[in-house]
Amino acid sequence: MSQISEMDDDLRPEYDFTQLPVVARGQGRKQTALMVQLEPDVAAMFPDAGAVNEGLRLLMRLIQQPPSQPDVQALTTSKEV
Repeated sequence: MSQISEMDDDLRPEYDFTQLPVVARGQGRKQTALMVQLEPDVAAMFPDAGAVNEGLRLLMRLIQQPPSQPDVQALTTSKEV
């Protein structure tokens, strides 16, 4: 006979929770978001986290673009009036 008597186990046999995934809770769980603290002057420019992310993504795109080369032909030809 098992250590748990039938009186102590009030869970119906048709309820089988052995296959459910275990979800970690508390400090040991995987962190999915990074929290940063903005200085007040920076925070004043962004109403919410979505605006911060949008601004940072724009900055990332600008940094990744190669620097534009000046139009040499436009600089060397002078316009006569």
